[in-house]
Amino acid sequence: MAHIMTTLKSRLTAQGQISVPAEVRRKLGLSAGSVLEWIEEDGRFVVRREGKYTFEDMHKALFPTPPKPISVEEMDEAIRKHLRRKHARR
Repeated sequence: MAHIMTTLKSRLTAQGQISVPAEVRRKLGLSAGSVLEWIEEDGRFVVRREGKYTFEDMHKALFPTPPKPISVEEMDEAIRKHLRRKHARR
């Protein structure tokens, strides 16, 4: 499969800021506050999103099945049981 190169452009402002094209933002999952890394390779700069995975990506990879929802009452009971076991006289 041939790799088709797309040319997207940004304009540099007087303050040294650039806008990232919408297509690039979507592909990289960028939003306000995202950090970009600028890496020099053989006389060219490569721009990429800092860090490959978000916390949410890692959490989904580690825990693919979400936990079963429990009520506040069930949570309170579990805490009571834990504290009774932890502080039981031996």
